[in-house]
Amino acid sequence: MRLPKTISPIHYDLTIHPNLTTLDFTGVVRIQLDVHEDTNAIILHSKHLHISNVLLFATEGVKPLKVSEHPRFNQLALESDSVLAKGRRYEVQLEFAANFSESYHGFYKSSYRTSSGEVRVMASTQFEATFARLAFPCFDEPAFKANFTIRITREPRHIAISNMPMTTQHGVKISVYAVPEKIDQTAFALDAAVKLLDFYDDYFDIPYPLPKQDLAAIPDFQSGAMENWGLTTYRETGLLFDPDKSSASDKLGITKVIAHELAHQWFGNLVTMEWWNDLWLNEGFAKFMEFISLRITYPELQVSPLPWKNPTQIQEMFDDVSYDKGASLQLPKTVNSHLWESLTNVCNSDDLDEGRIKHKEFCSKRDVQSGATKWYSGDELDEGFPLVTVEVRGREVRLSQERYLKTDDYSLTEGFLWQIPLTYMTSTSSTVHRFLLKTKTDVLYLPEKADWVKFNVDMSGYYMVHYAGEGWNSIIKLLHHNHTALSSNDRASLIHNVFQLVSTEKVRLDTALDLSLYLSKETEIMAVTQGFGELVPLYKLMEKRDMAALENQMKDYIVDLFRGLIGRQEWTDSGSVSQRVLRSYLLLFGCFRNYAPCVSKATELFTKWKESDGTMSLPVDITMAVFLIGARTPEGWDFLLEKYRSSLQMSVKSRMKSAMSTSPLQEKLKWMMEHSLSNVVMKTQDLPDVMVSVSRNPRGYNMAWDFLRANWHILIKKFELGSSTVSFMVTGVTSQYSTREMLEEVRSFFGSLDEESGSEMRCIRQAYETIEDNIRWTDRNLPLLQAWLDKRRPRALHEDL
Repeated sequence: MRLPKTISPIHYDLTIHPNLTTLDFTGVVRIQLDVHEDTNAIILHSKHLHISNVLLFATEGVKPLKVSEHPRFNQLALESDSVLAKGRRYEVQLEFAANFSESYHGFYKSSYRTSSGEVRVMASTQFEATFARLAFPCFDEPAFKANFTIRITREPRHIAISNMPMTTQHGVKISVYAVPEKIDQTAFALDAAVKLLDFYDDYFDIPYPLPKQDLAAIPDFQSGAMENWGLTTYRETGLLFDPDKSSASDKLGITKVIAHELAHQWFGNLVTMEWWNDLWLNEGFAKFMEFISLRITYPELQVSPLPWKNPTQIQEMFDDVSYDKGASLQLPKTVNSHLWESLTNVCNSDDLDEGRIKHKEFCSKRDVQSGATKWYSGDELDEGFPLVTVEVRGREVRLSQERYLKTDDYSLTEGFLWQIPLTYMTSTSSTVHRFLLKTKTDVLYLPEKADWVKFNVDMSGYYMVHYAGEGWNSIIKLLHHNHTALSSNDRASLIHNVFQLVSTEKVRLDTALDLSLYLSKETEIMAVTQGFGELVPLYKLMEKRDMAALENQMKDYIVDLFRGLIGRQEWTDSGSVSQRVLRSYLLLFGCFRNYAPCVSKATELFTKWKESDGTMSLPVDITMAVFLIGARTPEGWDFLLEKYRSSLQMSVKSRMKSAMSTSPLQEKLKWMMEHSLSNVVMKTQDLPDVMVSVSRNPRGYNMAWDFLRANWHILIKKFELGSSTVSFMVTGVTSQYSTREMLEEVRSFFGSLDEESGSEMRCIRQAYETIEDNIRWTDRNLPLLQAWLDKRRPRALHEDL
């Protein structure tokens, strides 16, 4: 399916005429080509385009080319009756025409409604990963970078923007585009883009190479954002900010999205991975730069990144990496070995290892070709996520490593070896110590005996830790008696690790629950949200089984843990960003779980807000909790829908939509999914979120599964077979099933599909695996959970949702 490397494009001259009345477009593209091997064919990509008048331009003159298609791989073969000679340069010209895409990919139609009710049409693009071929014939692979000259034919009343401005100028001009009714919500994004682009210019010491950078809020947009060079595009919720109606977490989220997309102007656009298997290089560095850039440009927004939800997210997280900027300028495309070579060249071995003889060889001073191998064994990097087991015996600490994986298949975890830079601290010293684990097992020696040892200080490394022997007991004792001896990041990582290790049978569930008891004293956002993140999924599994008594016991336990912290929250917008985000989280949970003081206050505020016809100003950070309670009655739900229809504030509409999807009113949940699909009132771009939210609602999960099956063929056409959105719907709707009956039902439906309707999609196998994991977990752990909860008496019982 990959294009041959016999020919590569140098320059595209593209003229395109979108017609917003007939909803189609025509165009002509002339591509300058370099020939690397003698060939009779030019093979490139085209999908759903009508191709005509294909011509080859050479020094000998102009001649037509024969066109043949390979629809399955979206390829065209332009065949010449004479050889295109190695080393020569040619040009090929193709005329093309198509309707605007009905999905959210390629060149597609979008629309919005003005304040007067007029519906206006616009056209937008989304090309990543394989959708430029829907807009014009091209070499649609990341390694085939080329220059472009673009002309867009339009009516005078329309606006057209592209990657470059019509005139060049000194300095970088930054603009934000939105529909007219929402342009007053763009000021924050413009200010953030200016700050962040200046920061990246200085930080990378590589000037932004284009004369302008536009940011555009697209009314219909499936992805969160897209890093098109010089013209980044966003969902409206990812760019528009109303200082009076948007929350602290909205501001943080918008700033991170802009920081991410602007980082891609260097990581992804200036330097591009050679093929999609190295996409993590683009995304990993852009994610890393979110946190670096915000720390400097918006320190008041700084909230530590939440712990990763599972080890596969390793590729999105980096610690203090020094990236070889000089090398990046020489790389039009890159592969992951270039990263290891750069790391090796800048690595410093000082203080890398303690507890044994220094490893002078760790950071190679040799040339690039051999240096990279210091970071991994053999020709390939061992992928996966390391689990380090630690057992303390006096001053001796025994270490071993293996691959972390939730599987019973020993062959999938055996044979992996990493060089893991460990960090640790002990009860006798707050100093961060280092040790390089480069073999399957090793031993380090402490200067003196310690009551406890904590590895992976502040979650600065990408490995999980299991404390064997009495290790977990000593950690639990520390957390119960003096939890602030460890940072909130360390406490969060312990919560994460212990519950994840229950899934691999390294740790018993009652040990993890014993550790969670300390959370009644916790106040920091990192640890609190990690606690919720591990405990809430347990009762979410039970909501989809017939076990209401145990489900309610679990819910009561969690409310009981956080009762004190919830009770100390004020229903205002005061405090730091961390305090405000935590407040929103806690009060929302209190309302979800019917904690009486929360329900009472939220009901009071919703009633007053409704009586004012929505004009009363609610504290922004608590609106979600208030809306959630309001959506529980038909009258309240209908009022929220009325305000949803008329609101222009995207963050407010998003909270209303989320609250409405948590309602216990089944006919309302069905209405939301149906109207999202038909793009009436609610946009189809929001359907995946609505459907997955309904699937997590104890009153709606069967409806979401039925809706997915009934509308499968419409959904895969609208959201594109194989897209991350289809994967999100498949895995999201099924991820909380844990019975053999539901596994059979899911297998029966997906097993009935053919290849054209998605039978080969990886997300289907992932859905099966997740349900199988859930079945194994519940079979093994529900009796333990029941016994552990029976041993403790909650202070009060709370009515179920």
